[in-house]
Amino acid sequence: MGGEWQVLGKMVAPADPNVWEKCGGFWLSFLSIQNLIMDGSGEIDGQGSSWWNAVQFNKCNNLQLSGLTLLNPPNAHIQIFGTNSAYLANLHLNAPEDSPNTDGIKIGASTYVQIHDSVIATGDDCIALLNGTNYINITNIACGPGHGISVGSLGGNGDYSVVEGVRVYNCSFNGTTNGARIKTYQGGRGYVRKIHFDKITLIAAQNPIIIDQNYNAHGNSNINQETSLEVSDVTYSGFEGTSADEQAITIACSASPGCLNITMYGNKITSSAPGKDVFASCNNAKGTSIDTVPIVPCLSSNSNVQL
Repeated sequence: MGGEWQVLGKMVAPADPNVWEKCGGFWLSFLSIQNLIMDGSGEIDGQGSSWWNAVQFNKCNNLQLSGLTLLNPPNAHIQIFGTNSAYLANLHLNAPEDSPNTDGIKIGASTYVQIHDSVIATGDDCIALLNGTNYINITNIACGPGHGISVGSLGGNGDYSVVEGVRVYNCSFNGTTNGARIKTYQGGRGYVRKIHFDKITLIAAQNPIIIDQNYNAHGNSNINQETSLEVSDVTYSGFEGTSADEQAITIACSASPGCLNITMYGNKITSSAPGKDVFASCNNAKGTSIDTVPIVPCLSSNSNVQL
């Protein structure tokens, strides 16, 4: 089963979610539709906080989504779960900077997803890659405002979580609260590996590069848990631009197993404030840093090092 669904005008969610009770908290929900094509030049307006989620695709293999504008989601603009093969392109996603939990594109338990040539301005992650998300290609995304492009959060409540095979290329972060971000909870299990952020433009972005293995969205105390997911084979290359924070690079890894084979090369991050310097903080990580500003203290500058 498949077909093409075109949006050419403007769709506006009902103000009262009680008149739309059968979709389980979603306004538009697509379940187990194979080869679905959704495109057009129209707009989808979620009307803000009246709804929990705007548009969900669940188990929609070979999905194509392009050309649309999505406005004012109550939660995520677009959610994709349990899907093998999806192509998203030429999307415009817009929500106020201060709107909570309004992820642009949220993906979980999905493989072989491509996201290209889109503009995302929102109050949370521009793109969030959750547990079970593998082999993702993200190219030519303008993110800002928002919380950057994030792997995670992962490992909450001690869960086993995995993300593998992500490439983020030729993207920009403009005034975002994070840039290239990996976030895991203490006490979680599993791994994040084979992640590559390449050719990234920074415009007064906070936390341009951040691995946070002490992530805590709800303020609960996990300070006695020293383990987290294993983060390995992560590469940052071709970052250029300005940081709104003095601490431009944060590699905050758990004591066990820590972060392994972290590679940085060809990065130049300066301060957005004239005359200010930037620095990097690094704990419990092993890897190499070559031709990178600022210097990352816990990574070796020897390009021949064997890890």
